[in-house]
Amino acid sequence: MNIRARSGLALLVIAAAQLLMVMDGTIVTVGLPVIGAGLGIAEADLDWVLTAYALAFGGLLLAGGRAGDLLGRRRLFRAGLVILLAASLLGGVAGTGSVLIAARVLQGAGAAIVAPAALSLLADTFPAGAERNKALGVYGAMGGLGSVAGLLLGGALTEYLGWRWIMFVNIPIVLLVLAGSSALVPGTRERGRLDLPGAATVTLALGALVYAINRAGSHGVGDGLTVAFGAAAVALLVAFAFIQRTARGPMLPAGVLADRGRLGANLVMLLMGAGQLATFYFLTLYMQTIKHYSPMITGLAYLPFAIGIGAGSGLIGPRLQARTSTRAVLATGMAVAAAAMGWFSLLTPGQNPLLVLLPAQLAGGIGLGIGFVAATIGGVQGVAPRDSGIASGLVNTSQQIGGALGLAVLAGIAVTATANQPSGTPLPDALTSGYTAGMLGAGGFYLAAILTAVLLLRPRPANRDTEPTTGSTPQTLGSTPG
Repeated sequence: MNIRARSGLALLVIAAAQLLMVMDGTIVTVGLPVIGAGLGIAEADLDWVLTAYALAFGGLLLAGGRAGDLLGRRRLFRAGLVILLAASLLGGVAGTGSVLIAARVLQGAGAAIVAPAALSLLADTFPAGAERNKALGVYGAMGGLGSVAGLLLGGALTEYLGWRWIMFVNIPIVLLVLAGSSALVPGTRERGRLDLPGAATVTLALGALVYAINRAGSHGVGDGLTVAFGAAAVALLVAFAFIQRTARGPMLPAGVLADRGRLGANLVMLLMGAGQLATFYFLTLYMQTIKHYSPMITGLAYLPFAIGIGAGSGLIGPRLQARTSTRAVLATGMAVAAAAMGWFSLLTPGQNPLLVLLPAQLAGGIGLGIGFVAATIGGVQGVAPRDSGIASGLVNTSQQIGGALGLAVLAGIAVTATANQPSGTPLPDALTSGYTAGMLGAGGFYLAAILTAVLLLRPRPANRDTEPTTGSTPQTLGSTPG
């Protein structure tokens, strides 16, 4: 196999792995009502099927990235796939909601190993410059398309084969990716230690924080358990910060976020994740609870989102990226996404889907697709090879943790908005008001992302080749994002 063919196969394997990781975050969404009925999960707890994966994925990603740097990226890539395979089998045969949620945690752990290794292997395979930027564009597109592919596939599987196939479908995909992994380079290895205390404290902190936010929505901010878990989250985050300052091999080296542009790109990715996962959650409930769509029709109704993300990440985003700065591209994408959330606020129970539901999805998909490509490129460029696993893990961490926190916050807003409707309001109207309030909150996250991009990213073209290095400074992944 010649070098070009091997590189093409490597990109296919890496892109397929990224598609799978992101797809698993949303593939259960359309099937949630059926899963809840089948396993006896209360409606108030259904969001944990989504959150469990996002928390484990996001909380362990940095450790997964560092493990790849230390132990070998291709080796960790394969190990993570094996974990994902076992977790998918466990979830498919789950007899209780607790077992399913545990399987989703294990899925997230496997994904946390695979995802940063995949992005680092991409950097090891493609030289810095235009060739790597094209490969990163494909990778970023998979991050956007994976979410919608999960919704489409989840609807079809739930409708025709049963919700358990939402988990089983991973098995043949993982086996194919494992078979193709021989095309990947082994990847560079660094010396150092794996920061297990840091990984444990940050994951537990995020879990406690999400639980506190969820409980505050149902029991109030002054509830004893809400306060206790909130305090535990703060204490664990302080412990994490202390560990990172004193550890010999910290999970998050200070230099990774020392660049203002990389910090801004990761914050934008966090805010995008916060709005996106919650939007899918609300739209699914609206379509199945209010409009009474079947799982298959619900999945098909997400096609405009898929088309929009494909256009934004595959066509519009890369062209904008080649002509202007990352800051301008991110601001443009987030402005379009925020406008789409305003459009969603016009949803009503008996409304024709052609007026709001479908066209607003197209607009939202375009905006998020543009944002995914720019934030992915901005988050990993300019990083020294020794820290590329950490940087790539941080990009995905930002999206997944944003999704978990955003869903917790916006679900609470939706519940409050529904409860505050005037007495006598028909239930479908009250529920729809809650869903639209949540999506307006998502729009608020996207507006905050615009402000973040403007304040932190530099207004210079993002399509430069590598910055000149001085002295013994290692070759970087590309230009410093701006």
